[in-house]
Amino acid sequence: MSTDRRVALVTGANRGIGRAIAHGLSKRGEIRVLAAARSAAGAHDTAEALGGAAVGIVLDLSDPQEVAARAKAIEAEHGPVDILINNAGVLYSGDALNVDVEALDISLRVNTMAPFALTQVFGAGMKARNWGRVVNVSSGWGSFSEGLAGPAAYSISKAALNAVTVSTAQALGHHVKVNALCPGWVRTRMGGQSADRSPEEGADTALWLATLPDDGPTGGFFRDRQAVEW
Repeated sequence: MSTDRRVALVTGANRGIGRAIAHGLSKRGEIRVLAAARSAAGAHDTAEALGGAAVGIVLDLSDPQEVAARAKAIEAEHGPVDILINNAGVLYSGDALNVDVEALDISLRVNTMAPFALTQVFGAGMKARNWGRVVNVSSGWGSFSEGLAGPAAYSISKAALNAVTVSTAQALGHHVKVNALCPGWVRTRMGGQSADRSPEEGADTALWLATLPDDGPTGGFFRDRQAVEW
């Protein structure tokens, strides 16, 4: 990638994989990190934890229309976003017969529609500048090849996020790399403390995709830096 300083926005950067991604990007001198969280306190705490290497940004993903407006305001204040990491997500338990429709609605808004809205806004600028990276933190539970084996609302919303990945990659062209990844089972609030990976291990593939060279892949699904089936 170019040595010009890029701007990266990471959603859900206040804990877990998101914070590990924000930290990993902030260690690169050529990247300025916008660490987004739903609350001002979460955004501030993350910026503080990263030692001033990131700027805390308030970004609530629950209303996709508001997300689009907020994205435009973020670019007006902080400049064009070159790297977008759609990491934030929600998880509701229950199979397809035992989960509320409201839970599916919220899951789709946060896990799928908000990343789509952010990619539309930031992706337009990336395409105009002929450079950009969009990374969607998905899951094996959203993979048809792995049987959509997770809780229903989560699996459906992550499968839809995978579809967003392919669709937006086609629209944005080869100069903008849009990819999804499964971070594995990670020790986070969502994954629990029995998980076999640290947040830093879960963040590795995201960091790789965020800094792909110009001949890197786009429109793919990855685990441990290796392509996997949808």
